[in-house]
Parts: sequence; structure tokens; C-alpha cells
Amino acid sequence: MRLSFRDKAISGLLTVVPANERKFVDEMANFNFSQARSLKLKQVMGYDRHRIVAGPVCASDLAVAGIEHLLAGGHLVRDDIDALIVVTQSPDYLMPATSHVVQGRLGLHADMICLDINQGCAGFIVGLMQGFMLLDQPAVAKVVLVNVDVLSRKVSPRDRNSYPLIGDAASITVLERREDAGVIEAELKMDGTRRETLMIPAGGFRRPSDAETAAMIEDAEGNVRSLDHLKMDGSAVFNFVMTEVPELIGGLLARTGTTVDEVDAFLCHQPNRFMLQKLADKLAVPHEKMPSNVVENFGNSSGVTIPLVTTFNLADALLAGSRKVCLAGFGVGLTWGAMLMRLGPLRFCEMIEYREDV
Repeated sequence: MRLSFRDKAISGLLTVVPANERKFVDEMANFNFSQARSLKLKQVMGYDRHRIVAGPVCASDLAVAGIEHLLAGGHLVRDDIDALIVVTQSPDYLMPATSHVVQGRLGLHADMICLDINQGCAGFIVGLMQGFMLLDQPAVAKVVLVNVDVLSRKVSPRDRNSYPLIGDAASITVLERREDAGVIEAELKMDGTRRETLMIPAGGFRRPSDAETAAMIEDAEGNVRSLDHLKMDGSAVFNFVMTEVPELIGGLLARTGTTVDEVDAFLCHQPNRFMLQKLADKLAVPHEKMPSNVVENFGNSSGVTIPLVTTFNLADALLAGSRKVCLAGFGVGLTWGAMLMRLGPLRFCEMIEYREDV
């Protein structure tokens, strides 16, 4: 699906990461693999450390901390928020929506839209699309887009396939109308026939959690998890990314008459360093134009990784001026999307830490 947006812009970007940092070498003993095999994986995939919540922290906790930081710094005014979108696959409750929880905790006014979107790795792209569409309404002048996940709480610490790369984080993106913003072009595709590639099998109404779903089972590769935990088919994910994503991004560039040289940065979802470097090679993008350093420093925080790679690598540049960027998200669903836009100058672009003891 092709989408275009005019006179819409990102005006600011904040990311929130837990202060709790865990190192891969300290967690290797939890896995049913030799130290040598685990260290080889660390080298190839780019594992080093990740940020995960230390206790029963929920999505709304990270979201509220981020928005309160912006309110305190004068970057947001409570009464100016016309719409609040929360994109998460780890909501506080089955009901009510996490956006309502955040609105209530912050004491925001009632004359606004609160909306939850259940999306993961491509959630930032989907959230931007929804936010830009809301800005077509005369009554909506400012949209706050929250991407947040605390999926470490649903990944087995004995699953070497997933646990070393998982991270928790939130991002707060402010969207506004801007007449000089130019045209934003986007592409989005979805394929639910491959939904089991990334899945938490139990915990919903299809398979409620019980004693049976909590039982820990070792798979053929030596990973130990239950049906209540995230299960990822790593080979299928890799093949999906290498097959579908280059075609999508390449098609977007071709449709808009844009060359790789004309794009300043390809800001992609961060599954791991190895996969991103292979993706860059497929697209003939220089590695320095596609940063791949998020998983080794913070972990894969699902839809938050695009804002995270942006604030971690381009904050100074985007505060000072603008860059032509290609955003791309791909994963659970399966869902894959890309967006070509001019980003910046931003009013704020920073990263803060969330501390459970504050």
C-alpha cells in the first residue's frame, strides 16, 4: 500500500531506556551452550549488553516518565495535546487501553483522542501513518506518538535465540502540521499467513495461560522456554528480511526517483548487527549510512528501535538541521513498511534513563 502525506512533520523525539543494564557475558551461564559457541554468536550478531526493566515495570511507566520529562522541560504543554497514540505489544492490561492509562496518570484533558495500536517491529512506521492522518483533522494540531514495549518480561532468560537481543524502551514523538515540510512517501505491507514466525503462543483468549502453558520445554536447539514466552523462528525472520525488505525500500526509492546517494541515513528497525549489515549490502547502502549499533548497546526494543537509532546516532545533526532519511520497520505480523522524508530540524532529540527507584 502506498501512502503520501503533505505538510506534516516530526517536531521532536525522545527515547527512554531503563537504567538496568545486563551484559551478555554475565548471562551466558543461563544457556545450554558452550562458552565458545556463545562468544562466537556474540561476535557475529553484535551482542554485548541490553537494557531491561529490573522489576514489574509496565509500558505506561516508561511512557509517563518520558512525557513528564517533556512537560517539565517545556517541550510539551498538557492542554496542547490533541491526540495520544500508544503503539505497544506489551500493554498494561487487556482492558482498558494503555493510552487511556497514560492519559489518566498524566491528568490530560478529556477533549482528545486516545488510541492504542497493537504493532511491534514496524510499529513506529504504522504509528507515524496514523498520526499524520489524524493531523488532517482541523481539530488536531498536535499528536503525541508513544512507542513502548517491555517484552523482556515475556522472553525466557534461558532462550539464547531471543533473550540476549531483547531490550525494553519507550519513545515519545511529537507530530505537527508544518507547511514547509514537503511530501512524505510511504509503503506498507502485511502478511498474516506468516504470523507464527514471531509469536507469544499463550496468554490471549485463543490459549489462556495456565499451568500447562507455563511449563518450561527445551527445543531441538537447546533453548528453554514456555508457551507463555516469545518464540522466534530466527531463520524465517532472516529470510523474510532479506527477501521482502530490500524490494520494499528499493521500490520506494525508485517510485520517488531517489538514489541511495541522495539519502543521508537509512534508519531501520534493529534486529541485530549481522542482519542490518546484510540488508545494507543488498541495497548497496554504505554501512555508515545504516547504523546498526542499537542491539549491542540497548537491545532490540521492537518498534522503539527506529527512534532509538535516531537519538543515539543523529541527535546533534537533527537539532542543528535536517536530513533526508529512509525509515524502515519489519517484523512481527508479519509487517514491513518504509517511509521517505526530510527529518529535522527538531526542537528536541534526546535519550534519558528510567530508574525504578525514582
